[in-house]
Amino acid sequence: MSQTIKLKKGFDLNLAGKAENKTIDAPQPDTYALKPTDFSGLSRPKVVVKEGDNVKAGSPLFFERNVEDILYTAPVSGEVVEIKRGEKRKVLEVKILADKEIEFEKFKNYSASEIGGISKEDAIEQLKKSGGWTNIIQRPYGVVANPADTPKAIFISAFDSSPLAPDYSYVLNGQDQYFQAGIDILKKFTAGTVHLNVDGKAEVSQLFSQVKNVQLNTITGPHPAGNVGVQIHHIDPIAKGDVVWTVNPVGVAQIGKLFIEGIYDTSRLVALTGSQMKERGYAKMYAGACMNKLAVEGSDNRFISGNVLTGEGVSQEGYLGYYHNQITVIPEGKQEEFLGWIMPSTKKLSFHKAFGMLTFLNGKNKEFEVDTNTHGEERNFVVTGTFEEVMPMDILPTYLFKAIMAEDYDDMEALGIYEVVEEDVALCEFVDVSKNPLQEILREGIDLIKEG
Repeated sequence: MSQTIKLKKGFDLNLAGKAENKTIDAPQPDTYALKPTDFSGLSRPKVVVKEGDNVKAGSPLFFERNVEDILYTAPVSGEVVEIKRGEKRKVLEVKILADKEIEFEKFKNYSASEIGGISKEDAIEQLKKSGGWTNIIQRPYGVVANPADTPKAIFISAFDSSPLAPDYSYVLNGQDQYFQAGIDILKKFTAGTVHLNVDGKAEVSQLFSQVKNVQLNTITGPHPAGNVGVQIHHIDPIAKGDVVWTVNPVGVAQIGKLFIEGIYDTSRLVALTGSQMKERGYAKMYAGACMNKLAVEGSDNRFISGNVLTGEGVSQEGYLGYYHNQITVIPEGKQEEFLGWIMPSTKKLSFHKAFGMLTFLNGKNKEFEVDTNTHGEERNFVVTGTFEEVMPMDILPTYLFKAIMAEDYDDMEALGIYEVVEEDVALCEFVDVSKNPLQEILREGIDLIKEG
């Protein structure tokens, strides 16, 4: 039975630079990279290619040593030109010089009417070999799902409430057949419900409203209403021992296309956003695309794969993250300010009325141009109660962070660490007057619990 969830806690960051619903003919990059760091929990990747090898899209590049049958595959075809390593020979990137015309590894394809007859085992096998399995993320921990598990439910958030987030209705326009096929495949993996959650503040696209084999839930409220973790918490919470799987809508369509067309195609429309982007819209890109051909304003900018709250800061020579459907470009914030936050301002975006006191006089529709300046430095925790105002979940973030830093396993479990991943505490980090790296702290706690 469908549910309607109304959330009050949270905060919308209304930033300048939203992508228009138009497709931009952006120049395609020469190189692409698959990064093990994009996959949480992937600690010991084994590279199966060497420099100079030619690969197709869907060819294996590496795998986790302890889980050899889940392959991480090439997003494009071409020549492996570099295997970049860091300290202790840690694999950082497998870089590919792309072909002008992308060639795909061929997997078994099915008609739409044959999808229902595919066995669970055959579906899992094709997903693991093609690289498509990496679209399925497990909660707790936020890692690539274990095919041996049976989740109690699968959750898909059909909207993103993050700053300047892409419009999935536009991104997936015309992919109804693939999206339905992806849902039908996912349904094979659980005896529970496949939850498809839509934004109650917007008109629901026919792509989502007409899909079968799902429970369609409506979510309203400020960010982080679009976070799948928040939705799970209010619809079917995770307790110790529970397993829930989540999939991004773009990943659902890619899974469907894998079975309909027999190819693993990581291309998607990526939202080009931010005040420094010259032309804002959507550009077709493959996972791992280099950003060096994007047209931007100015020379001192921060390139972010993803959004400003949870994305990865990279250089213009950096690469689009495997799970990201958005690129944001904003100015660096290196300039010093006279009296800092003490000076009244109508230009600063702040959740705290005492800091950006004149901001709230502009109304809710004002768009803010932000930079990377944090307006302060890291210091000891100041308990303000602000975290609880932006966290629409029944957990106590301040005490959870303290339990993690104290490595108190019992308190971490009792305070809800199984229910959250980094994106769920990103707003806490934004409003934190102590400037602590709360997302990093949370991941440290998740790793402790997972390994403990």
